[in-house]
Amino acid sequence: MRFLGPAALTAASLVLLLATDGLPDGSTASAAEPVAVAAPGPAGPPPAAAAAPAPVVLRATVLADRSRTKALAARQVFSGPGFDACTAPSPETMAAWKQNSPYGAVGIYVSGGQRGCSQPRLTADWVRRVRAMGWQLMPTHVGLQAPCSTLGNKPKRIDPAGAVRQGQTEAAEAAAALRALGLGPGSPVYLDIESYPRGDRACAQSVVDFTVGWTQKLHQEGFRSGFYSSADSGIADLAAAARAGSSPLPDAIWYARWDGRADTAGVSGLDAGQWSDRQRIHQYQGNVQETWGGATLGIDRNQLDGPVAT
Repeated sequence: MRFLGPAALTAASLVLLLATDGLPDGSTASAAEPVAVAAPGPAGPPPAAAAAPAPVVLRATVLADRSRTKALAARQVFSGPGFDACTAPSPETMAAWKQNSPYGAVGIYVSGGQRGCSQPRLTADWVRRVRAMGWQLMPTHVGLQAPCSTLGNKPKRIDPAGAVRQGQTEAAEAAAALRALGLGPGSPVYLDIESYPRGDRACAQSVVDFTVGWTQKLHQEGFRSGFYSSADSGIADLAAAARAGSSPLPDAIWYARWDGRADTAGVSGLDAGQWSDRQRIHQYQGNVQETWGGATLGIDRNQLDGPVAT
């Protein structure tokens, strides 16, 4: 998950490759702990340094959502620090981190045709073993991206003419992945929409339409809908869609704002009452390396007060 520009993405990719050059799971043995090293290269200006573009005006997209009550019947909420890594670490690394790190939740890339890393260890057995250690899971799906996205490493885009249908199709894929991994009804899966240029109304509307379709289908499948994006693009547009009356919208949001603040208080563009009932995750720092229990991973840091897998 990233919300950097193309130049910073190049540097971030190099850091991730370096951070994962070691043990088979991408961890590296180290005697020193704990260690946190910021990634080299620019990560863009601090959020306060640049004014966010004015929100676009969106039309309401409304679909029937008769399955919502069933989807929300089971709820597991976690409050505390979590991390996400590009590929699922080995059980040995997860055990070392559970015993020595402050983290209690981990993001896992369960599905989607545009995941950044392969997932050779992400199986039902891996899920069973790490959950037995006490880990909470944040399932994530990386599929089609915004039509106006400039990411070269994720070239597949949402088709504005078929956005709702495409969102439904990808939700079905994500639901199948959750079941295959043994994750229960009511689990969330977070749709990863990477940062995209603001101000393009048609692009923003396509993202919202896709997300409405995604949410409707996940509810039909018995799961919660989650949404991850930059605070200044996808999250801002989703908040605008909520004000316009679009429905159904995700049950939880995961906003990327690398401000170093380990909280879920929200950001500009997000109303205080939006997704405020323990429905937020904040990715507050990215591209860092940490060592715990002798194993080093390249991670993004998150603060949770929201739903995790059941």
